Amino acid sequence: MGKKRENVIIMGAAGRDFHNFNIYFRDNERYTVLGFTATQIPDIDGRQYPAQLAGALYPEGIPIYSDSSLFQLITDKAIDLVAFSYSDVPHTEVMHKASIVTAAGADFIIIGAPYTMIPSQKPVISVCAVRTGCGKSQTSRKVIQILRDMGKRVVAIRHPMPYGDLTRQVVQRFASYEDFDLHACTIEEREEYEPHIRMGAVVYAGVDYGKILEQAEQEADVIVWDGGNNDTSFYKPDLHIVVLDPHRPGHETLYHPGETNLLLADVALINKVDSAVPENVERVRRAVEQNNPAARIVLADSELFTDDPEQIKGKNILVIEDGPTLTHGEMAYGAGVIAARRLGAKRLVDPRPWLVGSLRDTFAKYPNIGTLLPAMGYGQQQIQDLEQTINQTECDLVLAATPIDLTRLISINKPMLQVRYEYKDNSEPTLESIIRERLGAIIAKKG
Repeated sequence: MGKKRENVIIMGAAGRDFHNFNIYFRDNERYTVLGFTATQIPDIDGRQYPAQLAGALYPEGIPIYSDSSLFQLITDKAIDLVAFSYSDVPHTEVMHKASIVTAAGADFIIIGAPYTMIPSQKPVISVCAVRTGCGKSQTSRKVIQILRDMGKRVVAIRHPMPYGDLTRQVVQRFASYEDFDLHACTIEEREEYEPHIRMGAVVYAGVDYGKILEQAEQEADVIVWDGGNNDTSFYKPDLHIVVLDPHRPGHETLYHPGETNLLLADVALINKVDSAVPENVERVRRAVEQNNPAARIVLADSELFTDDPEQIKGKNILVIEDGPTLTHGEMAYGAGVIAARRLGAKRLVDPRPWLVGSLRDTFAKYPNIGTLLPAMGYGQQQIQDLEQTINQTECDLVLAATPIDLTRLISINKPMLQVRYEYKDNSEPTLESIIRERLGAIIAKKG
């Protein structure tokens, strides 16, 4: 009789969990994955990881349960092993989950980051972070522009956000606005893809990152991994850039797996230097030097732009910020608040008296959001709730600091102004100088 296979649950949030399954568990006859648990993202439990993606060992697919039922699942299904597979979680919270798992009688593991990184035939530059909302996306766009200026064909591959029909999201390629409609993208997906499309870049995402890489390599000289949350790269990087936020000093070593990113970094990029307290910039610099003295430190600004700044002066402003940055990213403010304060807004309008539907739940779950409105839109109903909340809120002007054009998705009954933010070098060494210095050796090594 063969050795009994271990029963497994993978804890996740519709991203890293699926990748870990695909890379480690899918065809591994040592294990039987009896379920995923889901958290962080609304309404992603109750689905199924489909048989078409799960492989020959799982002809009926794999159910996805709520994280809140973890203890009961372990006992009811005689689970032997639980694999923690999501990101931007305080270290203490990771161990609280471990305590639940071990109390229920199972083992608790975190799969080693390098083990889950798929090697590429092409050079890979990864852009990751120590927290959600550090400025990965603007850094990724800067990296792409540098590479294009060097004459390289560049494709971005974005961390997964498969919130819809997984069988239709195995490999997604975005090169135009029409592709967003084709793939029925949520606001959260558009926030990550649309800035790439505006600059004429191609971005891939989906569920199976082995198949995604195979396709992307056909049209790229260099792959740029555009990370999500503070997760580690899904591909083995030849140059690993990690973004840090001096508005949250100390967080670089308090969250999983952001600290792992810091320890693996080739380049530690301290962003938002222009709006941060200098003492906090130095605190973050010292943390890098203490934890990863081999990393090259780059200082950068997050430069804000708006088309008509005079509109803001003296106005009562409703500020809309990137959703995940305010929720599990725990930021008390973002680019919109900074722009409103710099440009003389009279006051920030509190949206809470006018919240509709699912947005009430968001504020209940994350009470520290405060006088801001997160651009939540994980599904059509939530997008409608966002539209209604904005239109009911009494204000003079809506200041939208989400990276997308909201008017493509919702109809707003009051003036709206967009805030954009872009990477800007603060001092030497620059990001470009390091990439130019390193890329030749990388290409030579790859052959």
